[in-house]
Amino acid sequence: MAAAKKAVLGPLVGAVDQGTSSTRFLVFNSRTAELLSHHQVEIKQEFPREGWVEQDPKEILQSVYECIEKTCEKLGQLNIDISNIKAIGVSNQRETTVVWDKLTGEPLYNAVAAPVSPGPSDPVAAVPSGSAVPAAGTSSVWLDLRTQSTVENLSKRIPGNNNFVKSKTGLPLSTYFSAVKLRWLLDNVRKVQKAVEEDRALFGTIDSWLIWSLTGGANGGVHCTDVTNASRTMLFNIHSLEWDKELCEFFEIPMKILPNVRSSSEIYGLMKAGALEGVPISGCLGDQSAALVGQMCFQDGEAKNTYGTGCFLLCNTGRKCVFSEHGLLTTVAYKLGRDKPVYYALEGSVAIAGAVIRWLRDNLGIIKTSEEIEKLAKEVGTSYGCYFVPAFSGLYAPYWEPSARGIICGLTQFTNKCHIAFAALEAVCFQTREILDAMNRDCGIPLSHLQVDGGMTNNKILMQLQADILYIPVVKPSMPETTALGAAMAAGAAEGVGVWSLEPEDLSAVTMERFEPQINAEESEIRYSTWKKAVMKSVGWVTTQSSESGIP
Repeated sequence: MAAAKKAVLGPLVGAVDQGTSSTRFLVFNSRTAELLSHHQVEIKQEFPREGWVEQDPKEILQSVYECIEKTCEKLGQLNIDISNIKAIGVSNQRETTVVWDKLTGEPLYNAVAAPVSPGPSDPVAAVPSGSAVPAAGTSSVWLDLRTQSTVENLSKRIPGNNNFVKSKTGLPLSTYFSAVKLRWLLDNVRKVQKAVEEDRALFGTIDSWLIWSLTGGANGGVHCTDVTNASRTMLFNIHSLEWDKELCEFFEIPMKILPNVRSSSEIYGLMKAGALEGVPISGCLGDQSAALVGQMCFQDGEAKNTYGTGCFLLCNTGRKCVFSEHGLLTTVAYKLGRDKPVYYALEGSVAIAGAVIRWLRDNLGIIKTSEEIEKLAKEVGTSYGCYFVPAFSGLYAPYWEPSARGIICGLTQFTNKCHIAFAALEAVCFQTREILDAMNRDCGIPLSHLQVDGGMTNNKILMQLQADILYIPVVKPSMPETTALGAAMAAGAAEGVGVWSLEPEDLSAVTMERFEPQINAEESEIRYSTWKKAVMKSVGWVTTQSSESGIP
């Protein structure tokens, strides 16, 4: 039996999926896109002060080695020869910033993370109870106290007009992106300043740190990143696809510490240690771009939504940059080969998705486990006019209103915890609709369906509600590991590897679960307009904060 299985395997491709709360290594069959084995290691997040989120880069690297070794052991137990693994791809949490010493390989400070951002593999991730950061607000840019003053100082110096950063990068000047964190490290950490002065410092996002370390580190490691990760730094010109000299001067960042920018699919270097020594690392994508590729959203106007702690919605806009009039980000979707064209995407995020379920569990105690919410919602099948706006730390896209706070309204004597549970699930769907509406207005291409992934998509009530509220079908692949799959596809398709064809006719058909709208369009619109009324009620609660905050 084992021999027969080996015969149909064909070449295998591995993927490192380094998320905000865990690291995983997964191995796929390049012929069928089937997941053969994987291993996961949890990663600690450190909260030295309120609003600060850090991780140990060495722990992240060690977790990658551990995941690779354990996965290879599991493949051995399945009688699968690891010499079949022909390439490795990397997908990673974006924006997290590392500076290290190129002579010793030692990090010069902890990795400075984005305030915990929703990752594809975090069903209801990530902040340990009892931490300094308020549980439900962890996705909020308004909590990142560390770099807020840096942003305020920089915004006073913006040359010409406020569009200086956005027109080049697709991003607003914000605490969320790497340039500001790097500026903070250069201003506040003596070890970093000294290493830059002595020409020992290297900067990178997590992908760069991993690829440099895995390809030899201080002994010839390759210092590179890909276009998708570079496009999240605020230093990268998304039109010329190069580091931007004017931006580096504006942020006062020495260009010599930046990694070389490569495509998302090419051989960067070879593994220098461990069970897979000699295997090329040939794919690299930021996690949300990886999920877009893994969902095979290769056509203009195709979109995916990843449901985690929050939601990340990306819409492929093809080979043209679409700049949003509605508070969305313009970003690089992928560039699948050195000589291949670059594709762009519009991105919007729902700050509070899985986090609202965690709030019901940890703060209100109306559920004991996250899974229970589906049972409660199913009991009533309606919110009975109850609406929940989880603006725990302000409203994100398309409102950008930091004065808002969470509200539950439309309560009657009849309302019970089941109705509130149902309203919480509806809130995730209404927020997604708001982002999709903004994308439709920016692109002018109404979506025909929405592709979904992430931990929360196991909730069938949520998926049905999403189809009803969007009034388009919601399509979920049976294989949920779309982020890792995207990184594996990019790695396997690289020139010099060539084991995974990305031609439409060659792509493995992935079985999909499809949720069709089950209510009429009029009812969908009534519910959505009532939600918008509830949102307006949540605005203006906090009057002491400035409302000129950045966008995540």
